[in-house]
Amino acid sequence: MTTTPITGKTAIVGLIGWPTGHSVSPNMHNAAFAALGLDWRYVPLPVATEPNARIGEAVAGVRALGLRGVNVTVPHKQAVMPHLDELSAAALVIGAVNTIIVQPDGRLLGDNTDAPGFIADLRDHNVDPKDKRVLILGAGGSARAVVYGLATAGASSITVANRTRERANELSATLQTHVPNCPLRACAFPDDLQAVAAESDLIINCTSLGMTPNVDTLPWLPELPFQPDQVVYDLVYNPRQTRLLAQAARDGAQTIGGIGMLVWQGAIAFERWTGVTPPVDVMRQAIGAIKG
Repeated sequence: MTTTPITGKTAIVGLIGWPTGHSVSPNMHNAAFAALGLDWRYVPLPVATEPNARIGEAVAGVRALGLRGVNVTVPHKQAVMPHLDELSAAALVIGAVNTIIVQPDGRLLGDNTDAPGFIADLRDHNVDPKDKRVLILGAGGSARAVVYGLATAGASSITVANRTRERANELSATLQTHVPNCPLRACAFPDDLQAVAAESDLIINCTSLGMTPNVDTLPWLPELPFQPDQVVYDLVYNPRQTRLLAQAARDGAQTIGGIGMLVWQGAIAFERWTGVTPPVDVMRQAIGAIKG
């Protein structure tokens, strides 16, 4: 794997966010560019938050500096949207942009690869979401992407459980208009959890509970068992085995950690920028992850 020298012909992509120093995306993308011998580089592009947020100038700079595209991470996924020329259907429905593509005419297209990235990782673990009854834990931005991805992939029903029932109601009602063929409903966490858990084929944690350093937190009831025929997916990827996944594994359920979604959403962005199919295994290895 040889890295080509940077020249005036090197294509640049990167990551807009705050902070960006912790991101594994540069390692992942640059390893893929090197593996394919592409003269591209991926760089962090930190853009400060308030009181000195300059997100509009940063987005304008993507075009002005000749970048080929960028990823967008917290806290700017919504803030970039008014500054773009066009939004994909996924970005509009999810209400967030995680990938900007500079089109041949210079127009900036805002897209969201979180939903297809999540579905791609499910399928990479031999889980087909079609006709699955799904329970979503949480009602934030990642939940919107996951719900949209599952509904468009043919899930038979989706229930959103959240501590604030109103947020779950809002997510379900808003997305239902865009995915009329998949019934969406809301319920309260934890009051209604036991009733909906037993009828769910696929359970997905879209909260930050269990993430380092708060590894002892749990988006579930400790006394509520999982079933061996259930699939439990945790979007948290640090640590690799969260308390939720450990409990599900003890009960015999299939468990999937969130590192694969991170890899796949990046791989889809990579292909949309370059037009080249990325080496997903190389990207996974670059961030110290293995499928499992």
